[in-house]
Amino acid sequence: MTDTAMTEVSLRAVEKEDLDFLFMLENTTDIARAGFATAPASRRMLWEYIENYTADIFADKQLRLIVVAEGKAVGAVDISDFDARDRRGFVGIDIAPQYRRRGYGRAALVQLCEYARTTIGMHQLTAVVAVDNTASLALFAACGFKACGCLRSWVRRGNSYTDARICQRLF
Repeated sequence: MTDTAMTEVSLRAVEKEDLDFLFMLENTTDIARAGFATAPASRRMLWEYIENYTADIFADKQLRLIVVAEGKAVGAVDISDFDARDRRGFVGIDIAPQYRRRGYGRAALVQLCEYARTTIGMHQLTAVVAVDNTASLALFAACGFKACGCLRSWVRRGNSYTDARICQRLF
């Protein structure tokens, strides 16, 4: 994996021009398998999300930022279920398949953690990752997240279930 010091990414708010990119990202089969989506995202649903997006984590209890590298959108990072009182939330990251293994995910997660800590004043971020998603587990570990628990039989895979690891980063 590329060292984050050598990988340049920036995080920005969601723009109307991101509709096609978000549609692809939300509906990629392996991302849906790694995440917890129950249905494909429609263009209309995503358009309404973009139209109503405020980037105000305190009002919306969530924040989505687009990961930009080489002048184009390569992924997205999210903080969801934000708790303003206890300053915690859940983090998620999606890097488009064609941009993976270039260090963009790690660089974006490092930036998101710094933003969460300094700008939002968060105390912690938590990720819930299926145990068979070894790439994500390695990414979170490389960014200072510590495995702190296991949710048994948490993620459904067809007719079976797999465990999920709880990974937490305290600031």
